[in-house]
Amino acid sequence: MAASTSQPHIVVLMTDQQRVGLTGVEGGPDSMPRLDALFADGARFDRAYTSCPACVPARTSLLTGRFPSAHRVRQNSTAEHAFYSKDLLDVLRAAGYSLHFSGKPHMHPGPGDFDTFHGPFMHGGGPAESAAHEEFDAWLHGLDHAVTEEPTPFPVESQLPYRIVDGAIRAVDSAPAEDPYFLWLSFPEPHNPYQVPEPYFSMFDEAEVPERLAGPEVLDALGWRFRWLHRLIEEKRPGFDQVWRRYRANYLGMLAMIDDQIGRLVDHLAAQPGGLENTVFVFLTDHGDFVGDYGLQRKGAGLPEALTRIPLAVTGPGVETQHRSEPVSMVDLLPTIAEWVGQPIPPGVQGRSLAPLLRGGEAPPSEFSTIYAEHGYGGVSYDESDRPPLHFPYQGTTFDELNSVTQSGEMRMVVGDRYKLVVDDRSEVFLYDLEADPAETEDLSDDAALAGVREDLYRQLVQWLLRVADDLPAGSYQPKTRPHNWRWA
Repeated sequence: MAASTSQPHIVVLMTDQQRVGLTGVEGGPDSMPRLDALFADGARFDRAYTSCPACVPARTSLLTGRFPSAHRVRQNSTAEHAFYSKDLLDVLRAAGYSLHFSGKPHMHPGPGDFDTFHGPFMHGGGPAESAAHEEFDAWLHGLDHAVTEEPTPFPVESQLPYRIVDGAIRAVDSAPAEDPYFLWLSFPEPHNPYQVPEPYFSMFDEAEVPERLAGPEVLDALGWRFRWLHRLIEEKRPGFDQVWRRYRANYLGMLAMIDDQIGRLVDHLAAQPGGLENTVFVFLTDHGDFVGDYGLQRKGAGLPEALTRIPLAVTGPGVETQHRSEPVSMVDLLPTIAEWVGQPIPPGVQGRSLAPLLRGGEAPPSEFSTIYAEHGYGGVSYDESDRPPLHFPYQGTTFDELNSVTQSGEMRMVVGDRYKLVVDDRSEVFLYDLEADPAETEDLSDDAALAGVREDLYRQLVQWLLRVADDLPAGSYQPKTRPHNWRWA
């Protein structure tokens, strides 16, 4: 696309817990055709990763350009403790943007940090503007994050994505005409509970959903966290894995429902003066979902690709049409936007600007050969036999996969072109060949033929651990920086 002469509007479309590989452009079912069409002439990063497969730590990374060990938000209950110099909202304010939010927050900024704020929407409902909304929200909350085996008995207009887009449309219509705006839509779906109304419930036949990479038969080949989580869910909801095909069908239907609402927003924006000529769209999610792999739902165990890979696409003025294969991270978004809008990358930012890549430039292999992610609340890892007090009872159906056991200790990963290395605080090491073993069930860390690969990834991991050592707080010393925050270029 041709470059614009003025600051572009920026629209971030964010889903919650969206698994890579389940849309048409990703080789899956045609579940999001409007989204695929919107980004058809933009840049897609086919190997994008979250900073951490948990909502609030990941969203804090998106806003601060920092990994959880630096921004210090490592669980969903500590958003207010985010540590940074300036975040994405500060950068955009300095560039003259009005700021608008609609959807699920799960982040450190609040309503007062935006010009308009429509929310909070969470997985049990949101701001109700009618009795129908209240009835739907009560029903949604009552699902207790389960999988429904019947169509949702409420129309799409009661669903959260529809209401979130309503708020976004109002925000755009009220935005000052003379200023560029930043609009962030944050959909709570396709996160659990897994429910959807017609026509979406019947849109994807259970018998035809994509097969899972592996079922519960591989649990013994995985780390203890996977087995502990599976036992917990089976205790609370016996036979839950028997509905994995319905779970996948609902999940795909939820993607299609979101897609229609994104299309409704795009159509509204296209009808405004100037259309979409000066609008940048960004699409991503915070982390993935097992979607039945390993006999698991949701998230909560380890750093598998099912949870760490995320969709990431950008389109708009100055963005070349391309598929990029470099491994990148959600922490790269803040420095990218800072460079777009002519603002300096804030101190303490650990991400790398992707702006040169979006223009079609080459990515230095030294800077973009690997990517890194984190997991763990800290402390010492529990053992598989441990059963400590949790923030929910062991009795009953309610559970949280992000609990004190599966999230205990520390775990780090680095992934390169083909191989992935995972280490934890108990000195456990896992090496996976993602090309030959996409389910990550065969640990190759003791394979003598791959000793060189293992050592190289160890070296790369050490480099990342040095990189994410925090530069903050700023003192008298002036750190040396490089263009685009490319430290290894």
